[in-house]
Amino acid sequence: LETIQSCCKDKDQFLTRPDLGRRLDEETAERLKKICKSNVKVQIFIADGLSSTAVEANAKDAFQSIAQGLKGNGIEVGTPFFLKFGRVPSMDAVSEVLNPEVTVLLIGERPGLATGESMSCYMAYKASTTMPEANRTVISNIHNGGTPAVEAGAHIAEVIKKILDQKASGLDLKL
Repeated sequence: LETIQSCCKDKDQFLTRPDLGRRLDEETAERLKKICKSNVKVQIFIADGLSSTAVEANAKDAFQSIAQGLKGNGIEVGTPFFLKFGRVPSMDAVSEVLNPEVTVLLIGERPGLATGESMSCYMAYKASTTMPEANRTVISNIHNGGTPAVEAGAHIAEVIKKILDQKASGLDLKL
């Protein structure tokens, strides 16, 4: 996967300045436009978030399962990429650059007592930096002791189809 980086320079800045992990600088936005097609139905990307271990353990299987489920429904998926030092709201910046109908982020969760391998999936219809947090749909606890990545991916593909059908996400989505 191609890798881009949020406005954070390093892990310390990522931890102390969450605002920078939500944004892309102009140069990165331009690079993203070269890597990915704009205006696709679904754009999926992966960010390390607070647990790169979670992403390493789950992202590949979850992505493949999501892509297979979407392909089976004839839904176009953009070029996946990796965002280093990314926070959840980075999906809004990515959406504003690439303009997909649905933006999907696979991201490592904060390591807890149970496991450091838990990943989440955030989805939003027509995401933007001005949208309310309530417009995100989230599926969390993706790990071997929770919902296994392949199973989660199949469920995520179904949710994405509902988002596209209803043209809504978050609290407006009827599951």
